[in-house]
Amino acid sequence: MTAPTISSLRVNGATLHYEVRGRGPLVLLIPGGTGGVASFDGVAEDLAADGYTVVGYDPRGMSRSTLDDPDAEQHVAEHADDALRILDLLSPDEPALVFGASSGAIVALHLLTAHPERIARVVTHEPPVVEVLPDAAEHRALLARVQDTFRTQGLMPAMAVFAAGLKKDGDPEDRDTTDGDTAEPEAGPGLPPRAAARAEQTMADLPYFVGRIVPGFMSYAPDIRRLEGLSDRLVIAGGQDSRGELPYRSAAFLAECLGTELQHFPGGHVGLTTHPAEFGELLRKAFRS
Repeated sequence: MTAPTISSLRVNGATLHYEVRGRGPLVLLIPGGTGGVASFDGVAEDLAADGYTVVGYDPRGMSRSTLDDPDAEQHVAEHADDALRILDLLSPDEPALVFGASSGAIVALHLLTAHPERIARVVTHEPPVVEVLPDAAEHRALLARVQDTFRTQGLMPAMAVFAAGLKKDGDPEDRDTTDGDTAEPEAGPGLPPRAAARAEQTMADLPYFVGRIVPGFMSYAPDIRRLEGLSDRLVIAGGQDSRGELPYRSAAFLAECLGTELQHFPGGHVGLTTHPAEFGELLRKAFRS
């Protein structure tokens, strides 16, 4: 892989780590879960080779993007403002292409509604906007159980409750939900150094993800009326293998509300990692459509 240019950007209450590859129209990649910019390793290089300036970053509080106040509550609007600051820095005169995965897709939705003049096209993969669903009250109760379990029993029991709530129709079988847009291997002596470091960072970020990102983001209600007027530049995608799971259901219902067709990408909620080549090709097509 070509080494990216690594920089930092001071924003309100945080310092963002971001990485830039290639030259051309700007593509901003917004990661979900605890993925950080490393979650885009499988697609960023190909996008850059296809004639784009590709920018990925660690969201505030994750990995190398530090918070002034580590205990600060996290809000979608503030994370969207972080993304806007990157756009203003690197593409001040031209609207950008944006891709968001999972919780990063929620940020992308808000960015579109708040600053449509800065966006040429947005592709969102399985934004878990559960507030749009008819059974939203059930999912509010799930989030409350996750937070209560986190406070009283700790991280891994809370993750087990969260994982069960995301499964198809309440399927209790386990699923890797430690990262909103990438499946991470467990750290161990058999992993390559880069993969081992990434797995270690994922585990380090999990308490922040569960305690700050999950409650702050999954309670977010998108502005449906506003999005209806912007739907010509919005692509909502779901995983071929995640039909019925909560993030897929949220994405599918949002697409239905907006009168648009849900696009299917390879793999499940973590298809960006499991099928990077195919995922990247469909992402490029979505940007060009």
